[in-house]
Amino acid sequence: MFGSDDASRDRLLAGLRQRVDDQAVVDAMAAVPREAFVPDSQRSSAYADRPLSIGEGQTISAPHMVAIMAELLDLEAGQTVLEIGTGCGYHAAVTAELVGSEGVYSVEYYESLAREARERLAELGYDGVSIRAGDGHDGWAEHAPYDRAYLTCAAPAFPEAVVEQVRPGGVLLGPLGEGHQTLVKAIKREDGTLERTRHGGVRFVPMQDE
Repeated sequence: MFGSDDASRDRLLAGLRQRVDDQAVVDAMAAVPREAFVPDSQRSSAYADRPLSIGEGQTISAPHMVAIMAELLDLEAGQTVLEIGTGCGYHAAVTAELVGSEGVYSVEYYESLAREARERLAELGYDGVSIRAGDGHDGWAEHAPYDRAYLTCAAPAFPEAVVEQVRPGGVLLGPLGEGHQTLVKAIKREDGTLERTRHGGVRFVPMQDE
């Protein structure tokens, strides 16, 4: 559709099958044309398993990381999901494949990226995804509570507002730490505290701050 390299795409999907056990996640990754989310100058590298620059100092995450995060979130149809850091919209599209476009709400710091992602997702049939430009630290209270929330940018801790907007029993996921980052999954207990597990060192761009 966008001039993708089918051989590179097939190699990437084969690699993902070795890294994630959830076939639904692999199917979602296969359904989303990554080449549609990268700048023209990066199209030849669309199916390389690494981050790529998308402007404003931001990146599109490596496919394996998107897949790992989707599996850790245990995404299912009908859930409502809050994403902090829309970027180019790629991760939101994968999430939409798993829960349905109408259940995805995403906050992007840069107005230009939010606008471009909104247009791109609509063009690809993910027009149900809701995107707003703003400070991700504030989450998106209007549509709370969420079943899941995840960060595509590194923060010292899960933003308090985002934690508040996830329902008890819900899951948060994101790269936490300054300098050294760790992918942290947290289940929100009934009393509002978080039960955390660590899932290895990662490297993400830092979360923007007002």
